[in-house]
Amino acid sequence: MAEKQRTSERRRRPHERVHREKEFDRESWKPKTEIGKRVKAGEIKAIDEIINQGKPILEAEIVDCLLEGLENTLLLVGQSKGKFGGGKGSIWRQTQKKTPEGNKPSFATVCVIGNKDGYVGIGFGKGKETVPAREKATRKAKLNMIKVRRGCGSWQCNCGSPHSVPYKIVGKSGSAQIVLMPAPRGTGLVLQKDCKDIVQLAGIKDIHSKTFGDTGSKLNLIRACFNALQKLTEMRVHEEYVKRSGLIEGKI
Repeated sequence: MAEKQRTSERRRRPHERVHREKEFDRESWKPKTEIGKRVKAGEIKAIDEIINQGKPILEAEIVDCLLEGLENTLLLVGQSKGKFGGGKGSIWRQTQKKTPEGNKPSFATVCVIGNKDGYVGIGFGKGKETVPAREKATRKAKLNMIKVRRGCGSWQCNCGSPHSVPYKIVGKSGSAQIVLMPAPRGTGLVLQKDCKDIVQLAGIKDIHSKTFGDTGSKLNLIRACFNALQKLTEMRVHEEYVKRSGLIEGKI
C-alpha cells in the first residue's frame, strides 16, 4: 500500500504547476516610477485606482504590494519526447538556432498569475535558460494584470452570485477564436486545459465554451481566452441587469 501511494504521488507532481507567490518585502523595494513611489508612500491603496484610469503598470512590485494571495502557473505550451515516439506536454517550448559554433537552444514559457478573486494576468518569457525565461514570464504577467467582470448570466440559474461570466463574450487571436458563455452553478469549467487555468485563477467557477479556427496553436488559443476576459469590462450593462445578475468587477 505504501508503494502504491508513493507512485501515485510521483504521478501527481508534474501536473501540480500552481504555486503561491512569495511574501513581498515592501521595505526593501526601491520604486523607479511615479506610480510605484505613490504606492509605497500609501497614496494608492488599491490596484483599481490604476486600472480604472488606464495607466500602465511598469513595475511588477506594484502588483505584489497591492494584491494578496497571488498564485502562478506555467501553461503547457511546449512538447517533449515521450515513449515510443509519442509527444508529451511540457511547460517549456524549446527552439534551436544553427550557428557555426553549434546549436544554441532557447526556452520559452507562458505564465498566468491571479488571486482567484477577479484579477488575472498573462505573460510570455523567452531566454537561453529555463529560470530566466520563467522569471521574465512571471514579471510580464504582473505587468499585464487586468480586472475581470463576473456574474450569473445563465437563465438556468439566476442565483445572483458572481460564479460565472455575466454574458456571452468572444475572444480572438490570430486564427483562433473562443466563445465564453455563462453556465449554471455546479457545471464546472468546460474549457480547454490551459484556458481552464486562466479562468480558474481569475475566480470563475462555472463556464461553457466553444472554439473555432486553428485551435491547434496553443499560444493563439491562450491569447484568445485572455482577450475574451478583457472584453468583459468593455461592454456597457444596464443597471437592472447588474442587480439581477450580481455583476461585480474585481474582488468580491
